[in-house]
Amino acid sequence: MRQPATTIDLRRDLVGLLPHLRRFAITLAGEAGVADELVQAVCLRAIAKGHQWSGEGRLESWIYTLARQQWTEDSRKRKPKASARGNVTDIREAARERSASVDPDAIHRMIAEMPEGVSAIFLLVDVEGHSYQQAADIMGISAASVVSQLATARLHFAGLAGTHPIHRY
Repeated sequence: MRQPATTIDLRRDLVGLLPHLRRFAITLAGEAGVADELVQAVCLRAIAKGHQWSGEGRLESWIYTLARQQWTEDSRKRKPKASARGNVTDIREAARERSASVDPDAIHRMIAEMPEGVSAIFLLVDVEGHSYQQAADIMGISAASVVSQLATARLHFAGLAGTHPIHRY
């Protein structure tokens, strides 16, 4: 039996989104193994709910929303465990010790080590190019929260680079 064309197109487009989805999943999960499991679950969920995709808007926004929802559901099932993320001081020290060359793995680690939510907002807006409202819809928060979390992320990176002194009065 032949599948409907919309299902086939959704699957094809989903394959094209896998690198973006994995990067987003890493910002949520903080580690590659857990992110890969999340990506697999999201792909299964997207295929199963393909009939809900209206074809309007950006497919990746819908997929990211499914990923966030799946992560939230999975988080409720998992036992809370101590965070494996480093603190900001450790990240700054690591950034100062690095050579001038750019290490993509180090950048991914620095994004993943940011507080949960902040890294996802940074990825959605500054890396993937979503608008504040699109990011808010994907994350299920207000646009004002997106602005606040994005400012936190940008200040975080500016502080790591040493290009923007952070003053507190």
